[in-house]
Amino acid sequence: MHSIAQYPPPLSEDHLLSLSIQIQDWLLNHGSLIKDISTQTALELQSIYNELYCAVAEDEQWILSAIGDLLPIDPLAAALWRIHQDVKRLGGYVQPISAGIFRSDYMLQDESTDPDGEPSSIPHGSLRQVEFNTFSCAGASHANKIVDMHRHLARTGVYNANSTPSEDSTDSSQLIVPSNLPRNRNIESLAAGLASAHAAYGPPKSKVASKTAVIFVIQDQLTNFNVADERPIEYALWDQDLPVPAYRLNFGDDILEDTSLTATGELLFHPPWLNSTNPVEISVVYMRAGYEAHEYDEVGIRARLRLERSRAIKCPSLLAHIATFKKVQYALTRPGALEHFLAPEKAAAVRATFVPMYPMDESPAGQEARKLATDPALAEDYVLKPSLEGGGHNVYGDAIPEFLASQPPSRWGAYILMNRIPSPFAANMLMSSVGMNSGGVISELGVFGSCLWRTGVDGRSCEMLENSLAGWSFKTKHQYTEEMSVVKGYGCFDTPLLV
Repeated sequence: MHSIAQYPPPLSEDHLLSLSIQIQDWLLNHGSLIKDISTQTALELQSIYNELYCAVAEDEQWILSAIGDLLPIDPLAAALWRIHQDVKRLGGYVQPISAGIFRSDYMLQDESTDPDGEPSSIPHGSLRQVEFNTFSCAGASHANKIVDMHRHLARTGVYNANSTPSEDSTDSSQLIVPSNLPRNRNIESLAAGLASAHAAYGPPKSKVASKTAVIFVIQDQLTNFNVADERPIEYALWDQDLPVPAYRLNFGDDILEDTSLTATGELLFHPPWLNSTNPVEISVVYMRAGYEAHEYDEVGIRARLRLERSRAIKCPSLLAHIATFKKVQYALTRPGALEHFLAPEKAAAVRATFVPMYPMDESPAGQEARKLATDPALAEDYVLKPSLEGGGHNVYGDAIPEFLASQPPSRWGAYILMNRIPSPFAANMLMSSVGMNSGGVISELGVFGSCLWRTGVDGRSCEMLENSLAGWSFKTKHQYTEEMSVVKGYGCFDTPLLV
């Protein structure tokens, strides 16, 4: 009978140095460095979650009921709703088709007790949703490349602690072989989703354009540190059997300067590097910027308004963007909310992943949540979340009362209070800017979905045209680290080991 050695296996300093150098070299050569389980269940759920959020995005009144109390106190919510109202005032939306690249994030909720308090080799627990993202979902390309890196290094044998492992060895290091590391096709899948939206748009509608293209709306190219996550999808579009032209445009001034809107709503792009008088007609607007309140000054509002009024297919639509707010996530946990959008069996499957959430407004439920959040002892079991993307915005445990004390109570309604997910941890080794460290770690699974839908003839329903699983990401952090954002240095992209 063989015993499984502790994981990660003990490695010499020379071995660690060699491994560190090989990881950095691989990432540098494959463009994945950031510039300057219940897994199967999660994958199966994604098409239902896609359907749910597409339906939410078509129900304006339901969304307003979910986020209405945010409008006076949350500048991002106010700006987006103002743009939505302006679109309606100026004639309404002219493109009935919308596209979505969504990501649902999960952690395992620990349902076992380890009497020794030691990390196990395989975490156990039930699947719980952390959040659902509908806008500028990042990490797909990084996750794709990290898997490729781990599979490459596994082939080289660099993860093996023993230089000559025996055939019947059950040493845990021998589990790290390519067959136990699942492939990841995120880049290919997301590009295919955008290409499908491009095809749905069809040929140019205007008389002055001879071709169509996808536009990536991005943050300033001079300061955009996440190009290694965006560019691969762009390159993959050009690399289709029938190439899909794709260009990048800064959010804000550049949209106003380099695009125009025809009388019938076609969005024309005038590439500044071309002298040709023939513009490019935009088929799909893929948003990778516009998720922070400061981006919506008057220029930003005008830029987003132009995009939303156009015939281009938006990825996502404006209301689908608003659906990413935590207040919407909370509203979906209310009794009967899921059944408003889904068949009972689908609603039950989704509800099984929910974590208890509470409003922080002045309603009776909000008043109870405020008691929990302002009590240092009780707050330990909760996390306070605003409707912001990019990581690093949440407040955890005993830090919540002090944070709320620094905010006027009139602002508390911008947050939701969520039960913390007590996750099982495993032993592993993480590599970051401060070196390589081993110890207990916790992981988060992100599942990407790609979808295309049409507004129903009643203006309130949703007709699904395409609905698919697009891939996954896997992020790992040290056990006692609160946040998971890789971009802000809290965690690392990782690869699940299937055993």
